[in-house]
Amino acid sequence: MHARRYFFKALESDQQHMGPALHLIARLYGVEDRAKGLTAEERLALRQRLSAPVMEKLHKYVLEIRQEVLPKSPAGAAVRYALNQWEALTRFLEDGELEIDNGASERANRPIAIGRGNWTFFGSDNGGKTAAVLLSFIAMCKRNAVEPFAWFRDVLSRVATHPISRIEELLPHNWKTLAAAQA
Repeated sequence: MHARRYFFKALESDQQHMGPALHLIARLYGVEDRAKGLTAEERLALRQRLSAPVMEKLHKYVLEIRQEVLPKSPAGAAVRYALNQWEALTRFLEDGELEIDNGASERANRPIAIGRGNWTFFGSDNGGKTAAVLLSFIAMCKRNAVEPFAWFRDVLSRVATHPISRIEELLPHNWKTLAAAQA
């Protein structure tokens, strides 16, 4: 994903060199589209058959154009990044469980990165600790497919009268089944 972004940024200034690289990268993502729904073993076999040769072509192409692009240009940065990260870029060819890129994990962490600047305004260390607890509960809710606002509303209305010996029932991963049973 990052390598593709570098090539895409350089496309405007060097279409001649970046276009073919992006075409090869698009072919890799086409294979990944075909691999959706396959088992890890099937996906690995498909990648070995279709993606590995494309990655070899991409590597050869990037090595060829390395001498043709200006080192400090966007195209030079794209080529340098791809070559420096080649081992990581090809890791998906070794394991069918791995995704072709880390987009899902970056999307999951985006709220944390965005919030980092806002969290300096909590007012105190205690405010920051409270926010950390609340954000942890929200993350648990999302991970367990529980709507956070509904969970907070229900749990906060019941926590004072709920038996302390059964407090685990109110955690998001247990609350979902508890709420379904009550419905």
